[in-house]
Amino acid sequence: MNTAVNTSSAQSARAHTGPLSGMRVLDLTQIMAGPTCTMMLADMGADVVKIEKLPGGDDSRAYSDPRVNGVSAPFMIMNRNKRGLALNLKLAQGREVLLHMASQADVLVENFRGGTMEKLGLGFDVLLATNPGLICCSISGYGRTGPYADKGGFDLIAQGFSGLMSVTGEPGGPPVKTGNPVSDMNAGVLAATGVIAAYVHKLKTGQGQIVDTSLMDAALQQTCWHAAVFFATGNSPQPMGSAHLLTAPYQAFKASDGWLNIGGANQTNWERIAEVLGHPEWRTDPRYATNSDRMANLAPLVEAMNAVLATRTRAEWTQLLDAAGVPVGPVHTVGEALTHPQTLARGMVVDLVHPQAGSTRAVGCPVHFSQTPTQVTRPAPMLGEHTRELLREFGYADAQIDGFVAAGVAAEPK
Repeated sequence: MNTAVNTSSAQSARAHTGPLSGMRVLDLTQIMAGPTCTMMLADMGADVVKIEKLPGGDDSRAYSDPRVNGVSAPFMIMNRNKRGLALNLKLAQGREVLLHMASQADVLVENFRGGTMEKLGLGFDVLLATNPGLICCSISGYGRTGPYADKGGFDLIAQGFSGLMSVTGEPGGPPVKTGNPVSDMNAGVLAATGVIAAYVHKLKTGQGQIVDTSLMDAALQQTCWHAAVFFATGNSPQPMGSAHLLTAPYQAFKASDGWLNIGGANQTNWERIAEVLGHPEWRTDPRYATNSDRMANLAPLVEAMNAVLATRTRAEWTQLLDAAGVPVGPVHTVGEALTHPQTLARGMVVDLVHPQAGSTRAVGCPVHFSQTPTQVTRPAPMLGEHTRELLREFGYADAQIDGFVAAGVAAEPK
């Protein structure tokens, strides 16, 4: 695991070898979707400047639980590897500072409600006129076009709108959202992908452009298998718990001491499962012989398998199925997953030292490069922690910065 030192100057001086080294990003986002995008860009080497509103900063700073030595854990985990500047965009001087910074940046990312940037006089037309090479990324609730373009967006609402909640949960149960904010997180990943693609275009042509994605788009993209069923049949799929809507057995089963997932996604694996569970006759049973038969008789199949699986532990069945070449794995708690040796070997847990919270941990970058490795070396910033450092980099003198702070245009930590 990587461990950061507890000094901002040392962290700033540390060269980042990631593939996006040299890209400068102005990050106006908050909460989840936007910070996911900019966190990924930062992990890959971009210099991400998190510009937070005054007063208060990113709304997730105010989340009351859990906190580590008074610092919001949700804020810290989404904003590592970024430098922080606190700027009041409601004041003319604050907007002037942002436009000046945008003239020297490669990317600006925002996830405001539609029309907010325009009301501030900072619409993408203004930004692109200031810097024709700027990549302007918008992450909104429903996108920049269409009848819902001005509506705000939330993960829960997007999951419902997209149909995701209608296929999540147990058969006959109420609509259920996924346990994680899938539309928020996926919108951030899609935005980062779009920014990187636009950056390639910029390097070729010098031209910036608008990158536009939304929570709705991101949630709809996650319905691919279910959309295939609807487009082919005209019928909307229904919830199936952990089971797959196209193949069986492919779901969670109950061993004597916990749950495990078994993936019989093809005929060969199914035949191996029947053998390992001590019922080779299932391979030719007319209820289970083919995938279509198994899907038509899913309930009795699951009941029969659970009856056998209940006779041994999760670890015993995992070992037996693994040895037979059957896809199998435990259903971990979050804690079990984050402390597993494979998770740690992949660098998916990183150690950081925050100036107020102290020693903390975060989820590592899920993309790995052989020549230009990602790095997680900087904790999430205190509100305005790097205001002076950054404004100096953009050409402002200390006297001007003092004036900004005195006028409430910018802020530094107390």
